[in-house]
Amino acid sequence: MNTKSWYKPFLAWFWGLFFGGLLVIWFVMWLITRGVLGYLPPLEELQNPKNTFASEIISSDMQSLGRYYRYENRIGVQYTDLSPNLINALIATEDARFYQHTGVDFKSLFRAVLKLGRAGGGSTLTQQLAKQLWSPRANNIIERAMQKPIEWIIATKLERLYSKDEIILMYLNQFDFLYNAVGIQSASQVYFSTTPANLKIEESAMLVGMCKNPSLYNPVRHPVRATNRRNTVLSQMEKYGYIDTQTRDSIMALPLELHYRSVDHKQGTAPYFREYLRGVLTAKEPHESEYAEWNKQQYELDKWSWDNNPLYGFCEKNKKPDGSHYDIYQDGLKIYTTIDSRMQRYAEEAVSEHMQAQQKAFFRELKRKKNAPFSKQLTQEEVDGIMNRSMRQTDRYRIMKRAGYSHDSIIASFKVPREMQVFTYDRGLIDTIMTPYDSIKWQKSYLRCGFMSMDPHTGHVKAYVGGPNFSYFQYDMATRGRRQVGSTVKPYLYTLAMDEGMWPCETWVYDSVVFILPDGTRYVPRDTHDKYQGDTVTLTWGLKESSNWMSAYLMSLFTPEQLVKMMRSFGIQGQLDPVVSLCLGPCEVTVAEMVDAYTAFANKGIRTEPLYVTRIEDANGNVIGSFTPRTHEIISETTAYKMIYMLRQVLDHGTGVRVRYKYGISAPMGGKTGTTNNNSDGWFMCFTPSLVSGTWVGGEDRAIHFDNMAEGQGASMALPICALYMQKVLADPDLGYSPDEQFDVPAWFDPNEGCK
Repeated sequence: MNTKSWYKPFLAWFWGLFFGGLLVIWFVMWLITRGVLGYLPPLEELQNPKNTFASEIISSDMQSLGRYYRYENRIGVQYTDLSPNLINALIATEDARFYQHTGVDFKSLFRAVLKLGRAGGGSTLTQQLAKQLWSPRANNIIERAMQKPIEWIIATKLERLYSKDEIILMYLNQFDFLYNAVGIQSASQVYFSTTPANLKIEESAMLVGMCKNPSLYNPVRHPVRATNRRNTVLSQMEKYGYIDTQTRDSIMALPLELHYRSVDHKQGTAPYFREYLRGVLTAKEPHESEYAEWNKQQYELDKWSWDNNPLYGFCEKNKKPDGSHYDIYQDGLKIYTTIDSRMQRYAEEAVSEHMQAQQKAFFRELKRKKNAPFSKQLTQEEVDGIMNRSMRQTDRYRIMKRAGYSHDSIIASFKVPREMQVFTYDRGLIDTIMTPYDSIKWQKSYLRCGFMSMDPHTGHVKAYVGGPNFSYFQYDMATRGRRQVGSTVKPYLYTLAMDEGMWPCETWVYDSVVFILPDGTRYVPRDTHDKYQGDTVTLTWGLKESSNWMSAYLMSLFTPEQLVKMMRSFGIQGQLDPVVSLCLGPCEVTVAEMVDAYTAFANKGIRTEPLYVTRIEDANGNVIGSFTPRTHEIISETTAYKMIYMLRQVLDHGTGVRVRYKYGISAPMGGKTGTTNNNSDGWFMCFTPSLVSGTWVGGEDRAIHFDNMAEGQGASMALPICALYMQKVLADPDLGYSPDEQFDVPAWFDPNEGCK
């Protein structure tokens, strides 16, 4: 056969197909660059990829307290924050020729095609980044094939716009490592409780191994598979000279060791504080029409915060350069708080330790109550009223009501036993069979608490606990819940007396005091110290023993309006009725307000408002908000010295003395216990020269309380939390709070001066 008869046609067809193919490829690429075929992001978007970054809450000692995010828990890091082990593992495994190509590695691509992918994929890191940022999930192989050329073009553009280091950084900041760990910063914390800069070789290898397929090489669910993949990465690192053979072999022999901790906003350090801060930062300007009639007081408080607190509504009040409002869920803000992570841990430990012991004591008392968990003083009708209100507030009631069920049929459904889970301190959630009605009573049987601690000079809030367990009791009793303060109100009355010229040493013949009220009725405060009736006692003794008759005597010297004015100067914002009984503490106040108020005693008469955040930075490190303490001079220094002297007597010899004899705290300290009617509320406030702390303990409803005074008083219910906390704080030398620190009271001050 004449070979020339077929050779020329073959060459013609071959080169025709070859150049035709090139022409088709060129035409497809041209259509892609013109945006006709597929989506090619514009230059502006390539220059500024639309990443969403979680905002991070950072403690004063530079520990991460948590994050705010809507969809992805991603925190951006800088290239200098990446471990060299991580970069080497990534390049060796995903793109060994990364520094040689310009976005598309044709050598690797041809090898992948010829060997049908058995020698590895042909996608470069830059192409993978392009896929992460701009390629939607493909439904089939044809769609995926159409995405490839688009990614090639995007990759070449990215290589012209960014350095190699920037591409690596973008890739690692973008990758989703599962379990809400988006980006290398989150992944390092979730899997190893560390930072990208401190990743070991084996940890870096495991995370890079996940980049091939995070679900397939999930180290939590598939540890063996993840270990094998880690070892493959180590072999690649040895192959390309990043580690030697001995290092590879020794690390491959190590077991997979995780320090895994899931990301859940209900868990972790300071959950009540984080939730409080979220609400404050995202608050909208309050409008009276949006508040129910019964909630007008809350409107007044919110309006005051909007007008006076720069942190309140920060995202609404401040705008980004493009004119839009800041979004804590996606703008990658850094929120630097005043919370000290160590002190916060001590506070949470103190709350946990005491509340569990207190709950056991309460359960012992509940066994003897017919209407448990309610007080035996309540009638069945009163209990039914509380339970009916509680049932109406549940999701079950609202859903059934919307579905058209009658009230009676809904209430009946609450009495039908069902499988459910309930909370316990000992075992967490437990499976049980219980009626929804009884589950409400079970939930109510757990006591609640609130605690806060702050520096009286700077206003820095060091620790914040809003309840015993955020996962199951989310109502915040530190800043949101208001409860009667009982005898912890008395220092305000004594301050009024001292500021008007009285002295701690002044005496009075102890007796009951009768008030004639405006309607003509008689009001005689009760007292438990009637055995001293007729004795001559000092004002110091009255405060030390928390005497109601002494408070009544002082109240008779002033008007209720004067006491209200004094309490307002101390920062008490809630409802204060100008009545004589105000001197015994029926008013409802938050823990935060009480701690704020007591700073004036330790700070020479200057009250310092709580400061929760010192500054906020945007994702680029620019400071967009700075916050400084706000102070108010409310009493004279001499008055403050008088109050320090008397309030120290409360802890040294009075109702708070168990701080000394039971908890062994010898540091100079002042404070006050408080107990309301029927033991519904237990309070304890304490302060050293550099720290003011306060706590409240009680039931969800005022009708839930200890019926016996021994366990229901503030010295039993609340004092131990502050005492346990102070024990831990004073024992930690790194915190700088010395048990030998003295109050700054001048040598010339004599508490008996006014009696000489």
